[in-house]
Amino acid sequence: MNISYNWLKRYIATDLPAEKIAEILTDIGLEVEGFEKIETVKGGLRGVVVGEVVTCADHPDSDHLHVTAVDVGAAEPLQIVCGAANCRAGLKVLCATVGAVLYPDGGDEEFKIKRSKIRGVESLGMLCAEEELGIGSSHDGIMELPADAPVGMEAREYLHVEDDYLIEIGLTPNRVDAASHIGVARDLAAYLKSRGENAEVKLPDVSAFAPDNHDLEVAVRVENPEAAPRYAGVTVTGCKIGPSPEWMQNCLRAAGINPKNNLVDITNFVLFELGQPLHAFDAAKIEGREVVVRTCAEGTPFVTLDGVERKLTDKDLMICSAERPMCIAGVFGGLDSGVSDTTTDVFIESAYFNPVWVRKTAKRFGLNTDSSFRFERGIDPNMQVYAAKRAALLMKELAGGTISSGITDIYPEPIGDFVFDISLARVNALIGKEIPETVVRTIIAALEVKILAEKDGVLTVAVPPYRVDVQREADLVEDILRIYGYNNVEIPTQVRSTLSYAPKPDRNRLMNLAADFLTANGFTEIMSNSLTKAAYYEGLTSCPAERCVRILNPLSADLNVMRQTLLFNMLEAVGLNANRRNGDLCLYEFGNCYFYDESKRTDENRLAAYSEEYRLAIAVTGVSTPQSWNAKPVKASFFTLRAVAEKLLRRFGVDIYALKAETLESDLFSEGLTLSLNGKQLLQIGSVAAAIRRRTDVKQDVYYLEMNFEALAKSTKKLKIAAGELSKFPEVRRDLALLVDKSVTFSSLRDAAFAAERKLLKSVSLFDVYEGDKLPEGKKSYALSFILEDKTRTLDERTIERVMANLTRQFEQKCGAQVRA
Repeated sequence: MNISYNWLKRYIATDLPAEKIAEILTDIGLEVEGFEKIETVKGGLRGVVVGEVVTCADHPDSDHLHVTAVDVGAAEPLQIVCGAANCRAGLKVLCATVGAVLYPDGGDEEFKIKRSKIRGVESLGMLCAEEELGIGSSHDGIMELPADAPVGMEAREYLHVEDDYLIEIGLTPNRVDAASHIGVARDLAAYLKSRGENAEVKLPDVSAFAPDNHDLEVAVRVENPEAAPRYAGVTVTGCKIGPSPEWMQNCLRAAGINPKNNLVDITNFVLFELGQPLHAFDAAKIEGREVVVRTCAEGTPFVTLDGVERKLTDKDLMICSAERPMCIAGVFGGLDSGVSDTTTDVFIESAYFNPVWVRKTAKRFGLNTDSSFRFERGIDPNMQVYAAKRAALLMKELAGGTISSGITDIYPEPIGDFVFDISLARVNALIGKEIPETVVRTIIAALEVKILAEKDGVLTVAVPPYRVDVQREADLVEDILRIYGYNNVEIPTQVRSTLSYAPKPDRNRLMNLAADFLTANGFTEIMSNSLTKAAYYEGLTSCPAERCVRILNPLSADLNVMRQTLLFNMLEAVGLNANRRNGDLCLYEFGNCYFYDESKRTDENRLAAYSEEYRLAIAVTGVSTPQSWNAKPVKASFFTLRAVAEKLLRRFGVDIYALKAETLESDLFSEGLTLSLNGKQLLQIGSVAAAIRRRTDVKQDVYYLEMNFEALAKSTKKLKIAAGELSKFPEVRRDLALLVDKSVTFSSLRDAAFAAERKLLKSVSLFDVYEGDKLPEGKKSYALSFILEDKTRTLDERTIERVMANLTRQFEQKCGAQVRA
């Protein structure tokens, strides 16, 4: 929200500089995110003064230049060489003196006035045209001023050039009451009143409003009072379309709005002045002279101002004539009903629309306008008639219009103040400081909150309905605190708190450990929305659509269910990067997944059908090892991801050989594995199926892992790093080539090895697998490496042979293996 300093001062009398006001607004909760000085004329015309040409003679060495003496109020006239045809003695002009900086045409390129010689004659300034000063487009000659223009007066003073300051406020969603200059003035006045200053907000006077005639009465019918609790309107005839005055254009530009014409500018001006959205209809295009506020049939086509045809739903509130829809209520106008260059008669709409209806319609059509921004957060329901009068009077003044009807105001059920109790003791308890009761009462009054009754330190208060965010005790306490000043609440010297023991295992600590590990290994963490689209789950068996937790009032079809898996969020991130030529990715994400199971629902506990699970997702795609001068690029593969998974599990103290691996059967993966620990599934890892990748428009192979992080956390050992002295005696390596059945796994061979030799066997690894034509049917060859070590002595050959013989027997007896020569 952009606030103009000069515009703000129209409604509150204060001598505070713009910098101080920006500081105060931040202190009272309207955080100032930007502060910028705005010059109506770039450079501010500094060094330009009103002058009078005393003498004007021809240049001795030119047939078109003049040598002038110009009185600028100094001790002596300035000698200035000028080439303008209209230069003459007695002319009042604007003179740029030496040192002045001009911005011709208002552009960014500066022109500095210097002492110079023009064809041998010294020139100490420049007589300026409008274009050269940046205040107009005329370059027919120097700018001629009236004869009564005071010599020596600064041009900025003579032309009433005012600098302004743009204060950009970062409004939080609950503070729509401050989405106008009047709203900000209210808050500023409350702050000043609480400090004992006399600061009143002055609304523009509309007492002069009265119908000039009743030549254009437009009937109004509200068929849906739930969606439109209040609807007001008035007509103005005989308007002349033209540019709005400079002061209004400057105000609108400061608010970030480009001026269009006087009628449209007036509605925008009132919007940013009062916070009340208005809409001006061309009265000639209102068939039947009747405005009907209603919904339309499902699928009704409607062309909005941007030229786009949209299909309406029966939940979209429309402003219609007797024959057709003209405007999406509170959101966007129609192409064929608004003000145009031929408009003379207008119907001004000033309404209060239900915030929920406006928000849903705006989200449904993907429209975000200044009007919908305010309506969907809740505007002041008592401002409609005043705003209509204000706009009508401005149209009468600035467009030569005639007010041709009274105010139509349909308001069947007035919205009252928010009434609740607030305890003075509770105020101090929540703020954490003893604030004098008189100060609290002063702030409450400054906030325009009425005290209806009080008893035993409890006040019954009535908060005006424009403060939609203040409807309970805690809300008002927060308002009292922000006006009192957060900085005025001292930090206590003592902090009293109770001890809180973290659960074992501490999930947050384990998350940080996993994140540190993955980041150190070149992975990047992503964070995505738990809301996703139901279309992702249609037709799936592993994550069926009926198990989705659905949102009752979704913002859009893309955010209508809670996710069952982190996979689709990960694929969206991959697709976003790949489409921007960043396809070599290593990503991970922590997040909850949500599930609904109707069979678990009972009459006593309906929530039993809902569950959630905390998961870790890891994905690799593209090139895992980039090209270098001494290495070729290596594409990521299933084994790239599996290596990372094994390292991560080892970091958590998990014995990876204790994991049970099974072939993964899931429509999410084309191939992969399921790893279980202690009978519970720990993770799934594999290559994402092409059909799933197509749902997010990802063309390259993606290798993905999704882990039940809760199960991992519960199975972790104590994460303590123990250091020991290195053995003084050497390790010994021996290899065996074994012929085994294809059903025999490396895990079973490893278990058999450690069962046969626990004391000296340090590790077993598989370094070659061969399945070829030269082997018997149903057989494969494994090459195993064994590391032996005795920490008390050097192993001799006899001991080594005994151990290897024992291992061979175990393989033969338990695994049916044969030693290959």
